Amino acid sequence: MADAVGQVLRAAHFAAGKHSAQRRKGEAAEPYVNHVLEVAHLVAEAGLDPTTVTAALLHDTVEDTATTREELVAEFGEAVAAMVMELTDDKSLPKAERKRLQVERAPHKSAGAQAIKAADKISNLRSILNSPPADWDEQRKREYFAFAKAVVDGLDRAPAQLLAEFAATFQRL
Repeated sequence: MADAVGQVLRAAHFAAGKHSAQRRKGEAAEPYVNHVLEVAHLVAEAGLDPTTVTAALLHDTVEDTATTREELVAEFGEAVAAMVMELTDDKSLPKAERKRLQVERAPHKSAGAQAIKAADKISNLRSILNSPPADWDEQRKREYFAFAKAVVDGLDRAPAQLLAEFAATFQRL
């Protein structure tokens, strides 16, 4: 157990360093690391294993920082790196294509990646509700909520607790 706690804390420290200069897009511009901590907390509260919690902390590092898959393998092992890569969008694609692929690929993700994806969408919806980007009108919020729901609707192996929390959060718009 001590090794698992150590790994999770190492991942939190790693993510904090990688995301240190990033802020959320909302009006409050909270530190980005708050997002990955919230995602990991949701995953942990749903009873997932330390490997999945570790991947939750790291889920945006490859996509949004200079982190490589190889770096994650060296630091946290193949299982964590593989899960992070399942969750990593190809930023070279147009945004609309990345979103389409998220919806299309959701049902094919591992159970751990599905849990993290559900938690990620919960966190994003909460952020939009509590501190939306200044330039987002109600229509833009609704469009993101609809997109998030389309993704989560495909997560047939995500924990029921996360799916229920997503549904409750979705209803708040």
